[in-house]
Amino acid sequence: MVQLPDGVPVLSPGRHRNPRKGACFMEFASYLAGERWSDSPQCTHPLLAHLARLVNDVTTSGERSRLVPMIPSVIGLNGSHPLVGMSIAVAACAAAMPVASEARQRAMAAGLLGCEELLDAQGLRAPRIREDIRATLDFAPLAERWASRFRQQFTSDHRLTAAGRSNAKLIELAVLGIAESGAPDRGERLVGLLERCIEDSRQLLHPEPPKRATRGERVEQMRMEPLRVSAS
Repeated sequence: MVQLPDGVPVLSPGRHRNPRKGACFMEFASYLAGERWSDSPQCTHPLLAHLARLVNDVTTSGERSRLVPMIPSVIGLNGSHPLVGMSIAVAACAAAMPVASEARQRAMAAGLLGCEELLDAQGLRAPRIREDIRATLDFAPLAERWASRFRQQFTSDHRLTAAGRSNAKLIELAVLGIAESGAPDRGERLVGLLERCIEDSRQLLHPEPPKRATRGERVEQMRMEPLRVSAS
């Protein structure tokens, strides 16, 4: 795990040419990873980096300081898992749907229906993502109804192509929807969203191996098994 250096960095919005001009979330990640100074370093999945940049830019200075401890945790979170981008997009929509404007709700609903159709077409089970999609759409049934009618004017091939390219746009729609909502908890939503997506990405890209019982634990299990049977 990469550690933060002594002294807490002060994050600021936007792109910075060099550290003397300041740093955003992902620029500081590039520095910690030993990469060339950039807000799009190779050490982090592009869509997780996209989310981090957006959250960095729309939060207040006080909320932004809460992002600093998360910076080391995005280093090394990159890979080709097919569900990382969609999981981030769906989580972002789930966080935004309760507070976003009607127009953004409709756009997100259309994107979520596209994600659902894409999962079906690719034969991916993805139970958690599917559950999040359904729960989010259930929160905005009028937006889902509008989105379903809207999507009917396009062919299946067109819808699937659009869905395959929609993750970045959905993330942007959701983050801006939260930021512009005026909801009193919008800062909490944004910080919590990034925290959740970092953890979800970690689980997809670096899943924990199943824990194997040690020899001593297996012996203890075998010794206790007759006791369980006799007690029943």
